Amino acid sequence: MKFHHIGIACRNIDDEIANISKINQVIKKSPVVFDVEQNAELALLTLADGTNLELISGKQVETLLKKNITYYHLCFEVDDIDTEIERLVTEGALLISAPKPAVLFNGRKVAFLNVSYGIIELLNSI
Repeated sequence: MKFHHIGIACRNIDDEIANISKINQVIKKSPVVFDVEQNAELALLTLADGTNLELISGKQVETLLKKNITYYHLCFEVDDIDTEIERLVTEGALLISAPKPAVLFNGRKVAFLNVSYGIIELLNSI
């Protein structure tokens, strides 16, 4: 597994981009997209140090935001998402969301799991 991005819940993606830009140098910004499968608006930012931040807004993260929680998940890129899910579940992870195509990542499959340190997203590398 290779670290890919940090997922951040927000109420309004444009407002959050403005807030992040006050603190960090944003060198790349994807268009805001709506993903029907995830029922959320999404955007990906790249900071000057190479860190990627995925901003998520919508019903998917409403419960977190009501509790003033903005950290949502860590994402790891994997070569074979099904094999990695199987390995993680064997190690005690709980599959929250089975693999499905993600609009923000050009249809590459993503899956969400709960592990001892929180929610992780797996992003298939191909």
